[in-house]
Amino acid sequence: MDTTRLIIVAVGGQGNLLASSVLGEAALLSEVPLNMSEIHGMAQRGGVVESSLVFGGAKSPIISDGEADVLVGFEPAETLRALGRCNKNTVVITSLAPLMPYTVNIGKGVYPDLKQLQDLIRAKTSKLIAFNAASLAKESGNVLSVNMVLLGALAQTEILPFSANTIKEAMQRKTKKAFLDANLKAFDLGFSAAAGTEA
Repeated sequence: MDTTRLIIVAVGGQGNLLASSVLGEAALLSEVPLNMSEIHGMAQRGGVVESSLVFGGAKSPIISDGEADVLVGFEPAETLRALGRCNKNTVVITSLAPLMPYTVNIGKGVYPDLKQLQDLIRAKTSKLIAFNAASLAKESGNVLSVNMVLLGALAQTEILPFSANTIKEAMQRKTKKAFLDANLKAFDLGFSAAAGTEA
């Protein structure tokens, strides 16, 4: 079986770990081997949270610099920060809704220009799918469903070794019933957004 290496980066509280759990369940449902690791960092204080998921026959969850097949970023600056893990064949999916770090809010830092950020990513990778996932999450009825929006976008690329329907089945098993309808709507909105985004 071919190996697919996925990195997900987010800021604490954006639902990276739930997204990873859903993908893990989808792999289990599809009988796809998976190695997964997570770096929580200062997640509770708005720090970076990173998940590495390696689907296929690999023996390790480690994804070295230049090895990612797919990078999914829940926050644009974190996507840019993880760009070193990508190569010229990597597909990058990112939300364009910034969460300003503390240093920017107190005037001690500068947030990257979103157009320049996208240009840098496009120059190094094969495809960029970029849109405001936060606005689609709000449209779905749950502002916290940015993670499900981006899972929908990821599913649309057909890079993973299982279908969008399998991910939806995994969502039913892994997300709270009270949020399921909104999460499924968010997933569908992300899928459509990715289909309509030019590289």
